[in-house]
Amino acid sequence: MPTTATKPATTAEQAPTEEQPTAESVTGYQRTYPGRAEQVRQVRCDVARHLGDSPVAADAVLVASEIAADAILHSRSRGESFTIRLELHRDHCRVECQDSGGAWRRRWQGDRSHGLGIVEALTGADGWGIERVSGGDRVVWARLGW
Repeated sequence: MPTTATKPATTAEQAPTEEQPTAESVTGYQRTYPGRAEQVRQVRCDVARHLGDSPVAADAVLVASEIAADAILHSRSRGESFTIRLELHRDHCRVECQDSGGAWRRRWQGDRSHGLGIVEALTGADGWGIERVSGGDRVVWARLGW
C-alpha cells in the first residue's frame, strides 16, 4: 500500500521543481462543489471537459470521481462542500480533492475492492496520498503520468 506523501515547504528563494506549479508548466483547474452525491456526476463532466484530449483524461475522470465520492461518504464534507483541483503538467496530471476531514467513516464492503488502492489498480496511477492541511482538512491526491 502506498504511503502518505507530503510536499516540502517552499520559499521564494527555491527554484520551482516538477511538483511546484509555474505559469509555464501547469494548466490548473479548481472548483468547490456541494457535498452531495449528485455532485459526483458534475465532477466527472467538469474534469473531462477541462482535460479534453489529454492522455490521462479518462483516468483522471475516474480518480476525481472516486475521491469526490469518498469525500462525500467518508468525511465531514457530506452536506457541506469539497474542492477538486487539477494540475496538468507536460508529463503528468495531479488530481486532488480537499475535504473537511474528520474521522474516516467506514462502510463494510464484503469482498469488493474499495478504497484508494482501487484507483491505483484501475488507472495505473504513479502514486497517491493523503495530506492533512490547515483547519483539519484533508487533501487526497493521485499523480497520473504518461
